[in-house]
Amino acid sequence: MLKGFKEFILRGNVIDLAVAVVIGAAFTGIVNAIVGSVLNPAIGALFDAESLATALPVVIPTTSGGQAVLYFGAVIAAVIQFLLVAVVVYFALIVPINYLKRRAFRKKDEAKADPAPPTELELLAEIRDLLATRNPGGGTSAR
Repeated sequence: MLKGFKEFILRGNVIDLAVAVVIGAAFTGIVNAIVGSVLNPAIGALFDAESLATALPVVIPTTSGGQAVLYFGAVIAAVIQFLLVAVVVYFALIVPINYLKRRAFRKKDEAKADPAPPTELELLAEIRDLLATRNPGGGTSAR
């Protein structure tokens, strides 16, 4: 049972996934700060709101005489945040990993393209043929 668990944990996919979760969480904090502190107020100013989260309000009257407010700016902020996280993960993780994989694949192909070294029998046949061309009589020379 422990052996199976050890094989599962040491699989490349599990380790890659763990790294991706940790890196994603770190990037999410950075992106949240950028979106919340820079983009939301800047885009909110375009819509005459203090931030994007309160921009584009739609007021819906309720049956009890009150009002419900839908903030479509919050949805836009979430989409922007998602896209920023995706861009950062793509350029920080996916592009370098794909580059390294292509490079490793190329090296593997080059290694396959190299001819195998000649066998001992092939070397002996080549030596025989070279000796035969140097000594056309075919016999051995006496010294």
